[in-house]
Parts: sequence; structure tokens; C-alpha cells
Amino acid sequence: MRTTHSSGRETSAALRRLAVLLLALATVALGSVGSAAAARPGGASVTGATTVSADQTFGVAMPDVPWTMAPLSALTASVGRAPTSVMWYAAWSDNAAFPAAQAADVAATGATPTITWEPWNPAGGATQPAYTLDRITAGAFDSYLTSWARQIRSYGKPVVLRFAHEMNGSWYPWSAQANGNTAGDYVAAWKHVRSVFSKQRTSNVVWSWSPNVPYPGSTALGAVYPGDGYVDQVALDGYNWATLQGGSWQSFWEVFGSGVAQLTALTSKPLYLGEVGCPEDGGDKAAWVADMFSTLATHQEIRGFTWFDFQKEADWRIESSTATLDAFRAGLSTY
Repeated sequence: MRTTHSSGRETSAALRRLAVLLLALATVALGSVGSAAAARPGGASVTGATTVSADQTFGVAMPDVPWTMAPLSALTASVGRAPTSVMWYAAWSDNAAFPAAQAADVAATGATPTITWEPWNPAGGATQPAYTLDRITAGAFDSYLTSWARQIRSYGKPVVLRFAHEMNGSWYPWSAQANGNTAGDYVAAWKHVRSVFSKQRTSNVVWSWSPNVPYPGSTALGAVYPGDGYVDQVALDGYNWATLQGGSWQSFWEVFGSGVAQLTALTSKPLYLGEVGCPEDGGDKAAWVADMFSTLATHQEIRGFTWFDFQKEADWRIESSTATLDAFRAGLSTY
């Protein structure tokens, strides 16, 4: 029964309730300020709140996935573990909508959809005046960017966007060394794309900055890094090309060691391997895969990897041989 007079306990309770109310109001106000700051194109930080699992990530990119999920299901059965990230490629020249249905299919398997978002026409090579970085920054593609921002916001679940990857090379029209671009143009274009998404208050994107492993003549990573305020995670692409490009067989750490060291010196953002591959020709691929898992176990700074499961320049697939599949399955069992 409530009395008509205020006891000491009631007074204290009322004060506690008032304090809680004031704290809640302050939290709302601060949240509004933070959202407004994130929406500003030139703000100090536009990093979204969305994150992916801190657990070690096993990712895969495969032909036709996610347009058909059968190959992914078959691979999962073969390796004994479902990927936690599924990556595919989307060219801006397609002018297609964000594939929400396919992203949902991937999410239904427990994996995070990861889209390598490529500002080019894949048939056009590295010189494409329509896709220069300064045109992106000037707003030539803002309608397309805005539509994706709105569609991903409506989708509502986490999506990793790996925008304009391997920019420190020379083989894409967004590369710092191609198509009349500079390193500064790349940084400006990245920040512009982020600003478009921030204006739409799309907060469920994880932005992945993904250079190629450094090589003699590549653009310095620091020159094309947009800054921690504009990047959620970093991801390094690298392959053991063996003799395919006139070189020699490289171990896993010979491929990635220098790049990992440079990235960890550049930023403390979560680090992944965005594309990994090894051929059968030129060495022992099964041993290479076993060494990869052994090395990853001793380099906890690497949060995960995505295997490039294609038969393209070489047979990069996990199932390129029984020995390689067995090595992969064994490695995943303790990863």
C-alpha cells in the first residue's frame, strides 16, 4: 500500500528515477549528435556501428554463388564447415540493384555477405575514362550510390562492402597508377562514397579497404589509405603465383608477411586476407595449405581469410586435388 506521505526511501527512489531519466535523455542527445556527425561528408569520422564477428573468419568466393547456392552447399559438405563469409563481385557497369534476395540467402547459411564493389566495366581494361576516380568524387555516380545505400539500409542486416580493391596496383581503372588517377584521387573517391552512404544513414555496412600485397613498384599503402575514420576493416589480397608470372613458388608467409607487417604498422583496424589462392602446378599445394593454417595459428592479428575458389588463371580451387581438399579440411577442423 502506498502512503500519502513521502518516506526517506520513497524520496531516494524518486531521486534515483530522476537520475535514470536524465541519463537516458543525455544518452539520446549524444546519440543524435553522433549520428549527425557521422552524416557529415567532411566529418572526422563516418565509421558505421556495424561490425562482423570477432571470431576467425573462413570466407569463400565461388563461381555463380550467390545466384545459385548449390556449389556453396557442396563445398560445405566437402570441407566439413560452413563459411562464415561469402564474397562475390559486382561491377558498376551492370547498374544493378543491390542483390537483397541473394544477400539474404547467404545470411540464411550463417555467413556474412561480402561484395567486392568494382567501379568499372570488366570488359574494358584498366583505361576507362568513364570510371576515373575524380568522376566518382565529382558525383557522376551519386544516383547509383544512393540507390545502393538505401537498398542496403532497407535490407537491414550486415553487409561487407569491399570497394575498389587492389588499388595499389595498376590493373584496374580505379588503381592509383592507372586511368589518369593519383593516390590522392583514390582517397578522395573513397571518402566521397562513404559520405553518400552516411547521408542516407546506412549503418549496416562494414567498409573493407583491401589492397594487394605490396610488390616492387606498387603504390605505398599509406598513400592510398583513407584513414581510420573511413575504414572499418582492412583486407590484404595475395596469391602464390608460382611460375605463372615468371616467378617461383612462394610459401604462404612469403606471399603475405611483408604486407601484414605494413598494414599493422599503418592501422589497428581488424585485419583479414581478402583473397587467398595457390595453384597445384609448381609445388605442393596441399603442403602450402597446411602451412597456411599453421601460420595463421601463430598470427592472431589476422582475423580470417577468403579463399578464391575459382579455376581461372590456374586451378585455385579447394578441391583441385584430393590431397589439397584433405589438407584444407584438416586445417579448418582446428581453425
